[in-house]
Amino acid sequence: MDLMVEVTPRRVFANAHTYHINSISVNSDYETYMSADDLRINLWHLDITDRSFNIVDIKPANMEDLTEVITAAEFHPHHCNLFVYSSSKGTLRLCDMREAALCDKHSKLFEEPEDPSARSFFSEIISSVSDVKFSHSGRYLLTRDYLTAKVWDLNMESKPLETYQVHDYLRSKLCSLYENDCIFDKFECAWNGSDSVIMTGAYNNFFRMFDRNTKRDVTLEASRESSKPRAVLKPRRVCAAGGKRRKDDISVDSLDFTKKILHTAWHPNENIIAIAATNNLYIFQDKLNSEMH
Repeated sequence: MDLMVEVTPRRVFANAHTYHINSISVNSDYETYMSADDLRINLWHLDITDRSFNIVDIKPANMEDLTEVITAAEFHPHHCNLFVYSSSKGTLRLCDMREAALCDKHSKLFEEPEDPSARSFFSEIISSVSDVKFSHSGRYLLTRDYLTAKVWDLNMESKPLETYQVHDYLRSKLCSLYENDCIFDKFECAWNGSDSVIMTGAYNNFFRMFDRNTKRDVTLEASRESSKPRAVLKPRRVCAAGGKRRKDDISVDSLDFTKKILHTAWHPNENIIAIAATNNLYIFQDKLNSEMH
């Protein structure tokens, strides 16, 4: 018989959120975890299912005064008292649970000043942070907004240490992406085991990798052909509308925006990645180093 995998709930932690949960993060103490929705972050004990402790609450007394929502949250990999959460305004707040029971006041605020000359109708939408991940070392933060991935140093709040353009060719298409709601897509990001390469998704079943040391980057495609044993991942290239095209290039006008890589994960120790593409989950192993070097 074919192998059948069934999932059975061991515990149900219920009735703690009014809005959709966008993040869950297990603490480094392996006793607690947190869950976050648009307005609140709750701290749970893994053995207690019927109650949680609210550690962040940004809900205003009057909902008409609401200016931002929580988009993602994660615990520090080594310090059980530290966690970070991102917002729809493009900010990151590092909080220390030792300072107060309710962490409404942050310890550090990471925010990049906006360039007035680049401001447009879409600026606030595309600056919203869709995902935030601590590096394995705990020294850096990786964030993803609509067009870029950024690496932040915990010791430098004023601007990101590195900025990577994921699909800059979409800047000219923000109007149509707004009309079809794609501009609100929430892409995740991931570190490799040594924190030297970052990965995030894009459209047309493409995903992007950036080597922080060599500054090389590559666009790869998640497809049934490339997921076969010993198949080689071929780099892809997207050219802007009207630009010169090489043989295997794909025009930005030909991208399929219904095929999007929103969820990605990297094995903590080995060269294995998991890519979620529409209804398919692809696992790629030992095919990555050759593409990046």
